[in-house]
Amino acid sequence: MKDLFSPGNLITVAGGVLTVVGVVAYTTGNANLSLPTIFYGIPILLGGLALKSSELPPARRVVPAATFKAQRDGAPPELGKLLADVTRWRYGQKAHLESSLEALKLWDEDTPPQLVEIEEFSEAESYGLRLRFSLGAVGLVRWQEKQERLGRFFAKGLRADLREVDPDHIDLLLLSDAVPATGQHGGQ
Repeated sequence: MKDLFSPGNLITVAGGVLTVVGVVAYTTGNANLSLPTIFYGIPILLGGLALKSSELPPARRVVPAATFKAQRDGAPPELGKLLADVTRWRYGQKAHLESSLEALKLWDEDTPPQLVEIEEFSEAESYGLRLRFSLGAVGLVRWQEKQERLGRFFAKGLRADLREVDPDHIDLLLLSDAVPATGQHGGQ
């Protein structure tokens, strides 16, 4: 249901409705209604279609947002910002975290890594995020070379752990020791 309510979809539907109302009003001879709805409807429809062509849907969130609210509030704010950034609609980008992956030299212009899903978890004394990436053309070896830098890149005091899921996917775990444990564990 969340996929239906992207800004691109909403603008496209609004422009389409205005255009159809304008065309119907024109064919029935109602000039007062047809002129404004066609003149506004067509540009809005085209704007919505342009948004749809460059749309990047949010990464799939595995755990409901309310589950780890207390731990998220006590964690470094960068983790919360990262979570909010990848769980919203993006426009004009090839992948989530595009600029971060470019800065880390984990980017391939033709087949970039794609963030598939994100999960919050609490493990021992740590709150963290699990980011599952489809590797694209960037191999596991390049990710492993950057493992030490990955945690520091997103926030001071984070540690990164890489886990190979299958030959095409890896999990990047970003862990913070700043939050007390609550006994909840995410699936890995």
